[in-house]
Amino acid sequence: MRIEHVALGEGWEPVPRSTTYELVLGQIQSQIQTGRLRAGDRLPSERDLAQALGVSRVAVREAVGVLKAFGVARTAPGSGAEAGTFLDAAPADALARLIEMHVLLASVSTRDVVRARIALERESARLAANHARARDWAEMNAELEAMALPRCDVAQFNAHDSAFHVAIARASGNPLVAELTTALRHAMRLTLLARLSAAPDFALIQRRLCGEHEGIYAALRDGDGARAADLVESHIRDFYAEPGRRP
Repeated sequence: MRIEHVALGEGWEPVPRSTTYELVLGQIQSQIQTGRLRAGDRLPSERDLAQALGVSRVAVREAVGVLKAFGVARTAPGSGAEAGTFLDAAPADALARLIEMHVLLASVSTRDVVRARIALERESARLAANHARARDWAEMNAELEAMALPRCDVAQFNAHDSAFHVAIARASGNPLVAELTTALRHAMRLTLLARLSAAPDFALIQRRLCGEHEGIYAALRDGDGARAADLVESHIRDFYAEPGRRP
């Protein structure tokens, strides 16, 4: 049997090796996965961690910087038990910033974001119908009342609109769904605001959207998760409809 050798042409490049700080991150992640590190725990000092891992303090500093940028670590200055770098549960705003940057840099289309929102918010509504508590109902109702006020301007309406949807996500009982919903709403805030601002009759849009929100809220209070999910989907689709259709 004849064996032919394929010659290497142009375009082949050396396989990049992980930088040292990425290896440090991998070690920290491994400690979290095994339960040796948890949210609220303090990381070893920069010097001790560098010595234990056999890396430079610069690599440790870079790794900690990445954790802080991700919103999962904070550094408290000073000395004593309250000082040092601590692991935190990632807040929604940190995740929102990360997703927003990804959406912008990757040029993710509005259509794709809308589809993602629909998938998440249908699940939020379905779960919230059975898991919402008194404080969730109070929060949703407060946002409904605020966005219906005649003096509510476009920016205020947009803020209360977002808060209403986020309240439903929180009421789902699934913290990851809530954080992802918050992140997508945050990433699309300028698009939402631009569409509202471009409406020829904001008062009309305000009344229509408030009516849709009230319908969603009523379905949730009735415990009808399937209907609430359908109403949420229609609400989102209609808002992003092409010009010439319902705004």
